[in-house]
Amino acid sequence: MGDSTKPSVLIIEDEAALCTLLRYNLEREGYKVYEARNGEEALSVAAESSPDLIILDWMLPELSGIEICRRLRARGDLRSVPIIMLTAKGEESDRIRGLDTGADDYIVKPFSMSEFLARVRAVMRRIRPGLVEDVIAIGDIAMDRGSHRVRRANREVHLGPTEYRILERLMQYPGRVFSREQLLDTVWGADVYVEDRTVDVHIGRLRKALNQSGERDPVRTVRSAGYSFDETFAS
Repeated sequence: MGDSTKPSVLIIEDEAALCTLLRYNLEREGYKVYEARNGEEALSVAAESSPDLIILDWMLPELSGIEICRRLRARGDLRSVPIIMLTAKGEESDRIRGLDTGADDYIVKPFSMSEFLARVRAVMRRIRPGLVEDVIAIGDIAMDRGSHRVRRANREVHLGPTEYRILERLMQYPGRVFSREQLLDTVWGADVYVEDRTVDVHIGRLRKALNQSGERDPVRTVRSAGYSFDETFAS
């Protein structure tokens, strides 16, 4: 794998502005970053740098992202490197094609930077658990999953186990709306019968613990849909 002290990421993206933005945010998080603008360059940079993770755009000049993914998977030394595909295509069939070719995850453009970094952290935790602290931090809220502690600004936030699990789920996927049923399945388990209203009660407790007077509420209620962690909270 790449640099022995820093996890490394190769960005394969022909759009210069997006590449610069991704690089800036990844370096700020402590990653070593390599770049490639087209397929041929990508294959040679990947071989030289042996990155821990590859961010691959679906739409590239010359070789498509799918073809690059296929070629990377055909090489013994790069076969197991995780690949996150960036795609403007929202169609389910295209996403499945990407995953079938060997991509590990995909993010549909446009995406928030907090969502992108959360996905990168999730992959890094899986492949290099010793190097990536198990902390989710968005805005002034930080969740340390090793010690089961949550802090906001400079104070400790005391949460019950249920509120903690709800917050963990929401912070893992900022911007994504979870229905009450999805939160019930995640937090209580699919085989336990709990009323939908119970989720609202725990969300109320979570908000009370998280938010002191004048502080912005990061938990969004999405009418008739559910709840999400506000993806603009970090900005």
